[in-house]
Amino acid sequence: MRTFANPVIAGCHPDPSVCRVGDDYYLACSSFEYFPGVPIFHSRDLVGWNQIGNVLDRPSQLLLPPGTPSSGGVYAPTLRYHDDRFWLITSNIPHGGTILVTADDPAGKWSEPVHLPDVLGCDPDLAWDGDGNCWCTFAGIDQVRIDPASGAALSGPKRIWSGSPGSQYPEAPHLYRIGDTWYLLIAEGGTERGHAISIARGPAPDGPFEPCPANPILSHRGTDHPIQNTGHGDLVQAGDGSWWLIFLGVRPRGGTPGWHVLGRETFLAPVTWSDGWPVIGPVAPVMRAPTLPPAPVPAAPARDDFNAAELHPRWISLRSRPPEDVSLLERPGWLTLRARGGSLDDPTVTFVGRRQEQHDVRVRALVDARHGRGGLAVRLDEQHHYEVEVEADEVRVRARIGPLCEQLASRTVSGPVVLRVETWASGPGMDHPRQEPDVVRLGFEAPDGEFVALAELDGRYLSTEVAGGFTGRVIGCYAATGAIQIDWYDYRFLSSLDRADVAGDLIDA
Repeated sequence: MRTFANPVIAGCHPDPSVCRVGDDYYLACSSFEYFPGVPIFHSRDLVGWNQIGNVLDRPSQLLLPPGTPSSGGVYAPTLRYHDDRFWLITSNIPHGGTILVTADDPAGKWSEPVHLPDVLGCDPDLAWDGDGNCWCTFAGIDQVRIDPASGAALSGPKRIWSGSPGSQYPEAPHLYRIGDTWYLLIAEGGTERGHAISIARGPAPDGPFEPCPANPILSHRGTDHPIQNTGHGDLVQAGDGSWWLIFLGVRPRGGTPGWHVLGRETFLAPVTWSDGWPVIGPVAPVMRAPTLPPAPVPAAPARDDFNAAELHPRWISLRSRPPEDVSLLERPGWLTLRARGGSLDDPTVTFVGRRQEQHDVRVRALVDARHGRGGLAVRLDEQHHYEVEVEADEVRVRARIGPLCEQLASRTVSGPVVLRVETWASGPGMDHPRQEPDVVRLGFEAPDGEFVALAELDGRYLSTEVAGGFTGRVIGCYAATGAIQIDWYDYRFLSSLDRADVAGDLIDA
């Protein structure tokens, strides 16, 4: 029996939307304040996903000014294939409203956006009926009929079915025609521990809708399941006729209340049908794989030597990425970052990072800061981040937790220096009620490669349960003054067997 590991897309990849075209599957996720926006993935077996681009990859498509708050920006896309073309609709909160883009190839180039001024809610969905009418359904749950070419509303808005009576935050609608019946899938209960998926059905795209008697059809609320906050899903029928649900969830760690630090991730579960209603199968960290031909995807290279002409789509920046501030050409083989904001507290800071995808990771970067100040950071938002930075001949560790900001340690160094961050999840037996989800160690490497750890910090303060919002950690490099240059960046997952390989004791400095 072939198995797969959940999540199928790890790290901060929430609000997944999926569509099938022949034997190919495509999936898009929310990206919030990060640029470029809306990562898009390809798979041939629903298990192995390869990022092939970002839908909103230029400023003309995606406006994220400095005033865009963390956890603002791009919310909940819907990806569909219709009339030999890919369509993606999403919301840019609070700037830009609802936008729709199209492409012949999902890897890009995507069109300039069409604006939909009459779609005032987030989480927009697209569906076409047999007469060619295009229906846009959005959080609330409200619906309008639209002209997708112009963005104009042709009817509505009309309040349709909004889930369980009194349920919090009915959102994430997806509308499907399956046989002669229309199904409306939604999320409800908020995106925290009460998150759930419910469904209703009706004779037409605008209802009337009859709720499923087994609602919610997916929720882990009130359980001790290792995967929590399950909700915001999208149904897809595979090429072999089987049905599957792509949805978000989190993997909390530590004591009470349980902290998730990686953000909301993309999970997969099987679907069967009973009396015309979908039944979601059990969700587990390891599950039986679809019976599709295996199509494994090579793991992303651990090391980026910055020798390519442009950054891989997995690299993300904060709100924008002006080419004069982020360059692979200024010093070939190095990534040059030129400062805008003075620190990670500043929404305009020049930052390039990767989503943290595993709990136990080691990230290293060789940084030349002869002409500036900057370093390697673990970021959740402007008020919650840890960093190890270098300036001239000094390495220092800094922590920002809400209103508190402090330099914790420093050491003298010379020349370009390898900065290093490690995160270690709590191990077996570490289960007291206030146990942290992980620890974050920050420091640098001595010339002989020994890890000089300058600080070891509680990871809970870089979690959604502490900071709020909708995102997870991103680990990357930043420039605070002048310009810094990075020769290489190395991101590696560490298994529990590697715990003995954490070289260097924490030092007093």
